[in-house]
Amino acid sequence: MNRLYDFLRRHPTGVDGFWAFVLLVLSLVFLAAPVESSYHGSDAALVIAVLGLCVVVLLRRRWPERMLALAFATGLFQVVADVPPIPANYAFLVIVYTVATRPNRLISRLALAGCLVTPTVSTIRWPENSSESDTASTVIGTIFLTVAFCLAWVLGDSLRTRRAYYAELEARAARLEREREREARMAVVAERARIARELHDVVAHNVSAMVVQADGAAYVLDSSPEQTRDALQTISGTGRQALTEMRRLLGVLRGEENATTDQDYVPQPGVEQLADLVDQARDTGLPVDFRIDGTPRALPRGVELTAYRIVQEALTNTRKHGGPNVGATVRLAYGTEALTVLAEDDGRGSQRELYEERGADGLGQGLIGMRERVGMVGGVLVAGPRPGGGFRIAATLPVPPGE
Repeated sequence: MNRLYDFLRRHPTGVDGFWAFVLLVLSLVFLAAPVESSYHGSDAALVIAVLGLCVVVLLRRRWPERMLALAFATGLFQVVADVPPIPANYAFLVIVYTVATRPNRLISRLALAGCLVTPTVSTIRWPENSSESDTASTVIGTIFLTVAFCLAWVLGDSLRTRRAYYAELEARAARLEREREREARMAVVAERARIARELHDVVAHNVSAMVVQADGAAYVLDSSPEQTRDALQTISGTGRQALTEMRRLLGVLRGEENATTDQDYVPQPGVEQLADLVDQARDTGLPVDFRIDGTPRALPRGVELTAYRIVQEALTNTRKHGGPNVGATVRLAYGTEALTVLAEDDGRGSQRELYEERGADGLGQGLIGMRERVGMVGGVLVAGPRPGGGFRIAATLPVPPGE
């Protein structure tokens, strides 16, 4: 049964051709039978009307608007040529149903108007068909025929509405699928950016400190073995710290919450760890003036991590780009509605093309990561040369009053 249904759906013109052939045969039988009526017209007019209506059924799906016009023309021809109702007039019901299923509402309403008018015109034009009946029967018959025409239109219009509903559901499903794909892509991009920020902050800072200590150890290797030993110990400690943070980062990415001990996955650093960060920078030979203004209080974890990473990146850039004999200043100010982070140095600063956009080499990830972090907590970041020389990074991080 399903195969037959699928075959009929794939060959709509063949199905319509079959029904057109059935109408043609019935009409030929009608023409061949004795006609007991007052009709004395020519058989040619009957043949023309039959062929016209059969064509309407045959091509109703391909050109519904044209076939509706042909049906109207054939009906008008029947009225003028005095061709009484014949079996082929069933095509009127078929074309009305077909037009009502299409989205063209103007043509559909035109077909509905024809449904309301056609039965009455037929009764008036050929009253002899109902001469043997009383007036009440004639009126009831006309009403019944009008209802049949209107029912054909209602069925077609219902099918149109149902098709439009299903099409809207399909379009909505496709739209939701596209939105899910877009959200998934955005989530992947955001996750990649977060991974890039974390890797940069962990690797750049610690490796920079290790390089500075290694250069210092190589410089005093022969003249001061004690300083060399201290530098190597600092390198070892910094490397272990970098490995610990890398394990934590990889563990978060893999979702291995219980795979290792708490010593491996240390909490994300915050403002309480800034003193240790400053001490680590001082151990590398960078003088840092660190001060906290205001009364320290609990902050959202995102704000604390952002403040820590800003200071970390600022000190790393000072070591890398500040030049010799550079000094740094770090200020942390607690306000009623915001936390202000200031990190500046008195070094040689940086050219504009090195800190705007992605840097001259297109690889400047530090300031990009800062801006992304500050933007995620709703803050403002200002970075650029400091008046009088050096470089300054200032961030204002909003804090809810209740924190």
